[in-house]
Amino acid sequence: MKVHEFQAKMLFRDHGIPCPDGAVVEGEADLEGLAARLSGDVFVVKAQIHAGGRGKGKACRDGVEVGRGVHVVRSPEEAVRIARTLLGATLVTIQTGSRGRLVRKVLVENGVDIDKEFYLAAILDRETATVALMASAEGGTEIEEVARRTPERIHTVRVNPLLGYREFQGRVLALKLGLSGEAVGQFVRLAGNLVKLFMAKDCSLAEVNPLVLTRQGNLVAIDGKLNFDDNALFRQAAVAGLQDVGEEEPSEVEADRAKLTYIKLDGNIGCLVNGAGLAMATMDIIKECGGEPANFLDVGGTATAENVAKSFEIMLRDKVQGIFVNVFGGIVRCDVVAQGLVDALSKVKLDVPLVVRLEGNRKAEALAILAGSGLPLIAAADMKDGATKIVAACRRG
Repeated sequence: MKVHEFQAKMLFRDHGIPCPDGAVVEGEADLEGLAARLSGDVFVVKAQIHAGGRGKGKACRDGVEVGRGVHVVRSPEEAVRIARTLLGATLVTIQTGSRGRLVRKVLVENGVDIDKEFYLAAILDRETATVALMASAEGGTEIEEVARRTPERIHTVRVNPLLGYREFQGRVLALKLGLSGEAVGQFVRLAGNLVKLFMAKDCSLAEVNPLVLTRQGNLVAIDGKLNFDDNALFRQAAVAGLQDVGEEEPSEVEADRAKLTYIKLDGNIGCLVNGAGLAMATMDIIKECGGEPANFLDVGGTATAENVAKSFEIMLRDKVQGIFVNVFGGIVRCDVVAQGLVDALSKVKLDVPLVVRLEGNRKAEALAILAGSGLPLIAAADMKDGATKIVAACRRG
């Protein structure tokens, strides 16, 4: 689960990580009187969407570009004007795709007198079962590019979750970043607080980019990103309450509520599969046959007729041009999936090709259910045969 920048900064402050003062506006009512509440002579106005690259993105309204997603302004009145322009605009960045994201919230915060910029992040290192604490003097840039071009500029220490963060680890990173004097102590405390936040809130990523050293000698987080482990949200009620479903794909939200693992993609062939590994292999073989998968969909090992039916509803609503059902009956029974297909297609009109490959537990019973249903489906002997048939059927149709 992701949260907005302003929400990440709220959690930063709760854990002793300094951030600029600011206010979040969501509509005209919030804008009224905002200028009078702002103090200072430099402000940063930031569109709040779940995507990076906002500073280089293009905000558009009715097809007309109205600016970027991040602005530095010199007066409270200008901050209010820009915030009003961004609210309701569509922001297109390198991470949103051409459709962009609707801006529903805008953060207006005080500017910071920046001397140097750094990168700091805590991330789960599954290979070593530790928290990797990474820092770089290349703050404010895309860390992926730094890793690709100059990986030696990213410095990492690994925090054993049983031992916890130790201050010498922070000092090692601070010295590699070229910090000195009081800034070293600030960094050691801030890095430790970031790790504590990471552990306490079951994060999968806690990132500060950039972390800046001001001309007054203070370290301040002027941007932040927090991602959380979905599987731990049952014990993080406060974090779960921060979810903005308006930032999620509606079909993914609906699927999550139905206990389905669903990720919408850009292709045209819907996939209904049981098991994450088989789902990945199904997408791969569709591409190998010249097609494009429209989704990742794992109905899991405890599939029921109800969530199979819900899977069909979601895929058809997402305007797929064909559907490939690829089920290997182990824990989930083939006849349960078959009954789900019949139930789903009794409620919705199927006007796209349907290819079905069933193998494993109760296959014979499943084929009997499908044969007696009169459904206009195409049977497949195996996975490769199914992928070939659905790609060909979509090309014809």
